[in-house]
Amino acid sequence: MMMRRQLSVTLLTAILCALSSLPALAQQFPTKPVHLVIPWPPGGSADALGRALAHEFTQVWKQPMVVENVAGAGSIVGAERVANASPDGYTLMFTVDNTTVNNRFLYKKLPYDPDKSFAPITMIARTGMFVIAHPSFPAKNLREMVEEARRNPGRVAYASPSSGSQAQLLFETIAKREGVQFLAVAYKGAGPVTMATVAGEVQMTVASPAATGAQVRASRVKALAIGGNQRASRFPDVPTIAESGFPYAVAGIWFGLFAPGGANAQLVERIYRDAAAIARRPDFTEKYVTAFSLELVANTPTEFAAAIRSDVEITVEMVKAAGIQPD
Repeated sequence: MMMRRQLSVTLLTAILCALSSLPALAQQFPTKPVHLVIPWPPGGSADALGRALAHEFTQVWKQPMVVENVAGAGSIVGAERVANASPDGYTLMFTVDNTTVNNRFLYKKLPYDPDKSFAPITMIARTGMFVIAHPSFPAKNLREMVEEARRNPGRVAYASPSSGSQAQLLFETIAKREGVQFLAVAYKGAGPVTMATVAGEVQMTVASPAATGAQVRASRVKALAIGGNQRASRFPDVPTIAESGFPYAVAGIWFGLFAPGGANAQLVERIYRDAAAIARRPDFTEKYVTAFSLELVANTPTEFAAAIRSDVEITVEMVKAAGIQPD
């Protein structure tokens, strides 16, 4: 009996010592290079913002943050690597909402659990997406766009880069709710989608302000509306989709930092504090956020997790409206 009691006391002491050391370990982190997986090809918005963040982390932590572009299958390849990594903070992921929100509706089976395989650290920035149209399209706003489709069922065309794209979700959700019919035209990639709209091959599409802001300012396309909670500071005359009378339709993108699932809460909090401090620096915000028509967020891990849950609830309804079936 005495030996059993001593063993219990020894075990309890070991557990308490381990728990008490966690905050200290979080403060000491990192003691070696950290790998940042970006599950998208080089050159895109996620790559540019992720690399900028990695450069600043390297300066703050006095340890290299090594960026790895692990692209493929709509971010699934890179996300799987992070999901299987040790949750010690030395492998992180910088990605957009597709990885944890949209992919669950597009694929029957994922090699990771969108809700459990990753620990949200912070959403660095977000932006609403433009609904853009060719200048010859008679509609000047979304309400007029719907009426144009009502007068010409199946003849008002939008460009979409893939199944489950922002364009498909937005236009098909509006079509179902408003009782109209659009014509979907498939293209390969966001670039061809934008160029098709600029060239007038289709009447409209959904695109980011960063990619199409110059065309909007030059009147090569017109912005009918923008997604998100508020108007873009650089395009104050473009109303939001909700303002236009379609609060059920969402078109936006966010950029966020994750650790593998199971990462210690104190460690996640430590990384969050450093990431938020970097993102909120005026020079960083101006160069990498505002300049690309993004809105600074830098929210807490709890707030980020709640935002993901909210996005999932909205997206599931849009997926149903669009009639998307997972592959």
